[in-house]
Amino acid sequence: MDEVVDLEAHPIRNDDFRDECRASLDQDGALVLEGFIRPEVVEHLVAEAESLQHLAFHSVQAHTVYLEPADASLPAADARSREVVSTKGAVTTDQVPDDSPLRTVYDSPLFRSFLCDVLGEAELHEYADPLSSINVNYFLEGQELGWHFDNSSFAVTLLVQESEAGGRLEYHDAMRCAALDRHNEQGVAAVLDGRHGSPSEVLAQRAGDLALFRGRDALHRVTPVQGDRQRILVVLAYNADPGRSLSEHARLTFFGRLG
Repeated sequence: MDEVVDLEAHPIRNDDFRDECRASLDQDGALVLEGFIRPEVVEHLVAEAESLQHLAFHSVQAHTVYLEPADASLPAADARSREVVSTKGAVTTDQVPDDSPLRTVYDSPLFRSFLCDVLGEAELHEYADPLSSINVNYFLEGQELGWHFDNSSFAVTLLVQESEAGGRLEYHDAMRCAALDRHNEQGVAAVLDGRHGSPSEVLAQRAGDLALFRGRDALHRVTPVQGDRQRILVVLAYNADPGRSLSEHARLTFFGRLG
């Protein structure tokens, strides 16, 4: 693990460090650990991702901010009737080499223990299906993720390569409370219309940075990538309960297959 992660800069074994990370995430809804992956490992991951790219499934998905199909029966101003578009390519867990540093991090008991403490989870488990635990996502010029809320309570990502421009994760925090089924409908509409009074927050993430993000209640997007250099982002996905699989619909949508 210490050959992949800079454990001197990020002492994830240390209880005080974990407490600091948890407090930051609880306050901001986001946490970035800069330079989490060692620079030489980042170079390896770029080469690895480029070697896998021909395997990527490319999806173009129209959806609402709630990741559902638009409901045409609702008024045009209602967020549930308005579509945004998300486009990307994805390589799945079963396509990632067994000796990849991504697996070293994902499978590490130390890393999972750190995540559990920071995220407030008792346990974290891999997905039961062979596709969804580690995903390498590719964003070419013009590709983006439209405004949306996540279905999961947290996301864990590693940025492998930055785009020349664009590709920024922008968000507006506390735009709903999913647990209580409360929604800031006017605020969501204002963001979609580009007239929200407050500018978007930006999750500043550079190559090698680890990010933890609570996107269930934060409306967020990834802006269109600009330039020839693609954005490569790895999602490390865990479940609080063992034996869970990503839904068949989601697997077909994002990966083009079930297994």
